Amino acid sequence: MLSGYRGTGCYAMAEDYYKILGVSRDASQEEIQRAYRKLARKYHPDMNPDDQSAKKKFQQVQAAFDVLSDPQKREMYDRYGSSFETMGAGGPRGKTTWHAGPGFNFSFEDLDFGQFFGDRFGAEAGVDPGGIFSQFARRGRSRKRSAGPRRGNDLHAEIEIPFVTSISGGEVPLDIHRPSGEGGALSVKVPPGIEDGKRIRLRGQGEPAVGGGPPGDLLLIVHVAPHPCFQRRGNHLHVKLPVTLSEAALGAKVDVPTPRGTVALRIPPGTSSGAKLRIKGHGVASARGPHGDLLAEVQIVLPDTLDEASREAIRRLDDRYANHPRANLQW
Repeated sequence: MLSGYRGTGCYAMAEDYYKILGVSRDASQEEIQRAYRKLARKYHPDMNPDDQSAKKKFQQVQAAFDVLSDPQKREMYDRYGSSFETMGAGGPRGKTTWHAGPGFNFSFEDLDFGQFFGDRFGAEAGVDPGGIFSQFARRGRSRKRSAGPRRGNDLHAEIEIPFVTSISGGEVPLDIHRPSGEGGALSVKVPPGIEDGKRIRLRGQGEPAVGGGPPGDLLLIVHVAPHPCFQRRGNHLHVKLPVTLSEAALGAKVDVPTPRGTVALRIPPGTSSGAKLRIKGHGVASARGPHGDLLAEVQIVLPDTLDEASREAIRRLDDRYANHPRANLQW
């Protein structure tokens, strides 16, 4: 159907820009501006985030305004219709043109959202009109960046390490079986002083990526096996130190194993069971401060069997107590 004319020449309308803006074909620039502001505010995607029809309508309104607000484009459009840009003048240059599908070409170069949103509208609606399309651009760049190869998934597993390794560091073997079917043996480096429940990350040992991306990581939750003699409390180590009756009564030097080697610990004469002797700096090594200490709790150990002479000698020791050991024991 042939319809309408302005100046000279007839045209077939694929999209009637005048109808989209709701103005007559001889509308003034002021009327076109006023109609555009009203419709752009009504159909803007930020005002209708989940409405695809509003988004499409906004694109149509923008395309119509881009043409009818420019006297030269409007003249060409009136002569040749929506295909006017193929008629020798070429598309607009020196600006960013958005193509929204057949029949839609629109530019944001000369767009002033303050004209149709207004200061009051922006304040009340919480919209920054001046930043709307910079946000669109950022979103577009984000989508572009995310189009590259994706990293493989991380894997999570648990591992138990010896108590001594947790204090001094070292390596422990690990057999892994990935969901993808791949597996193998690894040697896990354990840093000195690692605590129970901490994690070790093995980079690149997770699931392989699809499409050539880097593999994920393997994250190991560390469990420390108990030690038969030593316990850890913070950065201090605790040990129960067995001594003979004579060592405790008369005093002695006894060998105590520590993470830094064997130490000769002096037992003062008259030491009772339960006394704690400190060996400074022989606890857990710390990268952020001084090393912990080793606290040795004395435990007097009697022989499994005693002859009568030994028992009599021990009974005579009772006479040496100035106060009975349980004199202050009460509920």
